[in-house]
Amino acid sequence: MCSGSLFPKIVKFSIPVILTSLLQLLYNAVDIIVVGRYVGSTALAAVGSTSSLINLIVNAFIGLSVGTGVLLAQNVGANDYDKAHDAVHTAMLTSLVSGIMVSIFGFFSCRALLHAMGSPDDVIDKATLYMKIYFLGMPAFMIYTFGSVIMRTVGDTKRPLFFLSISGLVNVVLNLITVIKFDMGVAGVAIATIVSQYISAIFVVLSLIKTDGICRLYLKELKIHGATLLKMVKIGLPVAIQSSIFSFSNVIIQSSINSFGSDTVAGNAAAANIEGFLYSIMNAFGQAATTFSGQNFGAKQFRRVNSTLKICLLFTGAVGLVLGPLLYVFGTPLLKIYSPDNLNAIYFGMIRLKYICLLYVTCGIMEVFTGVIRGTGSTVMPMVVSIFGVCGVRIVWIFTAFQYVHTLDCLYLSYVLSWTFTSLVHFFCYLYIKKKVLKPSDKTIPQAAFKAPE
Repeated sequence: MCSGSLFPKIVKFSIPVILTSLLQLLYNAVDIIVVGRYVGSTALAAVGSTSSLINLIVNAFIGLSVGTGVLLAQNVGANDYDKAHDAVHTAMLTSLVSGIMVSIFGFFSCRALLHAMGSPDDVIDKATLYMKIYFLGMPAFMIYTFGSVIMRTVGDTKRPLFFLSISGLVNVVLNLITVIKFDMGVAGVAIATIVSQYISAIFVVLSLIKTDGICRLYLKELKIHGATLLKMVKIGLPVAIQSSIFSFSNVIIQSSINSFGSDTVAGNAAAANIEGFLYSIMNAFGQAATTFSGQNFGAKQFRRVNSTLKICLLFTGAVGLVLGPLLYVFGTPLLKIYSPDNLNAIYFGMIRLKYICLLYVTCGIMEVFTGVIRGTGSTVMPMVVSIFGVCGVRIVWIFTAFQYVHTLDCLYLSYVLSWTFTSLVHFFCYLYIKKKVLKPSDKTIPQAAFKAPE
């Protein structure tokens, strides 16, 4: 990543990431489609309404995986094998510990949290059951998340895609068996999900054990290195705080959606799953921005950091401006896949697609700027900007404008306003970093093999 033409390398890096995310969303879509078509719109609402709450609980720890990726990218860019070794082993043990912690907390607190969100009476029991089972898979989810970040950091984006393909197929088959054949409802969907998560986690661990590169995993050397963990936390904690507060704002939005009833919750869940396909493509370029800028920053190739930003913005803008409107145009037939008989849910889902998909490009721009800034190790700045720009704008909007105009249109408008404002502020933050930190350098570092020493 530190030499040669950036354009084809970013494409080569991003395509497997896009396919991985799309596959993951496709399998999640199968979960929602199966319960929506074979169990009912109430079950669809139950499964779909939990995502913002699950993200609120897990995102604090996922932020550490971002810290892992940035730190490891800088170590790889500097060709520092020892530090990379410590980062890999610290990250993988941290993933297991954090997964167990999240699993215990989520299992015992989910009903109380759903009740606090104002989950409808005809939804809360099924949502609670789904979440209790889902959280039993958290150790595997964390291991796969941290492990796949490590693999992508050194440019290995194909194997996570392959692993997800296998586990996803298992998820689909188990969905059909548990829900349709054994009539297990939301419990069947949750069981299928956690089984597939453990399969993907096992594949990632075995892959890291067998690799010969700088990121090889030795189970006997699993250890939390204090200095390394501190660096990961220093980079990842602002991301974790940002993600948690970001999720908190989404929980408030979900609570507001819950106030409109189960049909609205079901339509919102289906629309959110559809728009997730668009987000996954744009977010892949955000991940590329973080990884490429991190390695080139570590190698002091500052011109390439600036070029990374331009290329990723170009791709994200093109995707958002083309695919977003297409998803809205075909929104009704797509929503009917999830809930063919509930016309109210389809109507409410189209309201969300109108505001989100048509202007989703602003979210993609925000992701790319954030990724490049994080790649330079400056994670506090995007945290502060996102807290005030995304979360602050949404929360203020909900407690002011939404109180006077209590409609879904007014509620969903908060997304667009927050993305636009935050993207603009991130642009000025990048200009500041470019002036102070990214001073042009003509230094060229040959691409390292990144092999372990003999």
